[in-house]
Amino acid sequence: MDENMTHEPTDTTGPRRLTRTRDGRMITGVCSGIADYFNVDPTLVRIGAAVVTLLTSGAGILLYAAAVLLIPEEGRDVSIAQELINKQTNRG
Repeated sequence: MDENMTHEPTDTTGPRRLTRTRDGRMITGVCSGIADYFNVDPTLVRIGAAVVTLLTSGAGILLYAAAVLLIPEEGRDVSIAQELINKQTNRG
């Protein structure tokens, strides 16, 4: 084994960020973004979301809508909700 090898991570770009992805999205990119963040197959996340929606009599739809508002889209710094809040506070 090479003595110069370290066990430190090579990625020094900072913490990962949860975003709604543009690639692989079916509707708004929530499930594909969550899948990308946790490094799992987006299909599994979509199935999980469908199961949660069925088991909670539709509450999964509200969770999905909240995720759309709170998770920023890939390449953007703020979420839709934060943009709306910023617009309201700048009106003042």
